[in-house]
Amino acid sequence: MLFSDPDYPHVVMSFRYRGFQLDLDQSEEQGGTLFSVWATHSHGYAVAVPGVYSRREAIYNAKRWVDQRLKTLPPNP
Repeated sequence: MLFSDPDYPHVVMSFRYRGFQLDLDQSEEQGGTLFSVWATHSHGYAVAVPGVYSRREAIYNAKRWVDQRLKTLPPNP
């Protein structure tokens, strides 16, 4: 299926946190700015924060997401 207006990522900030690469994406949604965060690690990648309206909240939630994942990941040899 092709979309007439696909949503391409617009990464506005990237940083490392506790071994994860976090990429903050900014998009426009119904007239407002929406932020989401992708997390990349040696075990894979995931959307850590699907969408919030504040950059600060997105970063805070992404760090909390990483902290929770580190409790469940197997240790690296």
